[in-house]
Amino acid sequence: MWADGRESDDADRLDDRGEATTTTTTGGTTATPTSTGTTAEPTTGEPDPCAASPQALADCIDPAAYAEDLQFIADVRTPGTPHWQAVQDLCADRLSELGYQVVLMDYGTGVNVVGRRLGKTTPEQIVVVAAHYDHISDCRGADDNASGVAATLEIARLLAKTEFDRTVHVACWDEEEDGLIGSEAYVAAAKAAGDDIVVNFNFDMIAFTSAAEDSQTVPVGFELVFPEAYAELEANQFRGDFIAVMSSAKANAHAAAYAAAADRIGLRRALIELPGGQETSDLFADLRRSDHAPFWDAGYPAVFLTDTSEFRYANYHCMAGPDEVANLDLDFAAAVTRATVEASAVALGM
Repeated sequence: MWADGRESDDADRLDDRGEATTTTTTGGTTATPTSTGTTAEPTTGEPDPCAASPQALADCIDPAAYAEDLQFIADVRTPGTPHWQAVQDLCADRLSELGYQVVLMDYGTGVNVVGRRLGKTTPEQIVVVAAHYDHISDCRGADDNASGVAATLEIARLLAKTEFDRTVHVACWDEEEDGLIGSEAYVAAAKAAGDDIVVNFNFDMIAFTSAAEDSQTVPVGFELVFPEAYAELEANQFRGDFIAVMSSAKANAHAAAYAAAADRIGLRRALIELPGGQETSDLFADLRRSDHAPFWDAGYPAVFLTDTSEFRYANYHCMAGPDEVANLDLDFAAAVTRATVEASAVALGM
């Protein structure tokens, strides 16, 4: 639960060259592609040491690259605006450069960007890593959710370094702020196609921390449903210095893998496992306010990674001031990204 980690020591197609192409679909399907395409990073013929294990892969994150993407993404990007389009293009171009098959899923009111790499032995099983790229008007949205999109792109870079047993989908969702519309469209298409989604790791706000006492609050009634988590938060003087790891019962093993990865690198985390069958309950409305909720509703396992939004960060949606990169803890965000690389690689069968 609220624990300290400890350091231990579009239609799919390929062009005639077999390279990944970007295509656009309307509605579409989440069926797995027929090839993984090519990776963009040059190789020397020697095994990449980063691909030796999930831990080695996680330890190859590039905090500077994360920070550079975050800085670019963090500007006003209301759907339809020039910077919204620029971030959509960034997601599509980056994934394509990394060798993913990129689908621009135009579902009518918005566009999801989904990159796909086929698994070696069980390609019908899918692991989804995702974050929403839209935001509200008149607010730069650095934490919400430039922090999550930058993490998603860095994870995409690392997952492209090797092959996995399972298929990976890396997604930038649209219209989260308008009611989870983009992720709902993806999940509806996945259900219609009969997709086997093993787990969704979903980012929404992962970069704000506070070491001040009483900087962390919780939803009304949290202490009644999660008394152990509340007791550990209380013992830490309600400091907002952890990543919340919220899991549906079907995703508990993946949440535990994330917790183990966090513990390995000394990342403080809070593991919050919802009671089985209660993922859709209004009782947990405050734990359902992002793009993991459509996965929970459809019965797919999902893990929500968040710094808890306004329960810690007064500048959520620019309510008390601007949501700027300068407010954020980039070392913390890099650590959250690093742990997710490891947990994702484990889920993919590495």
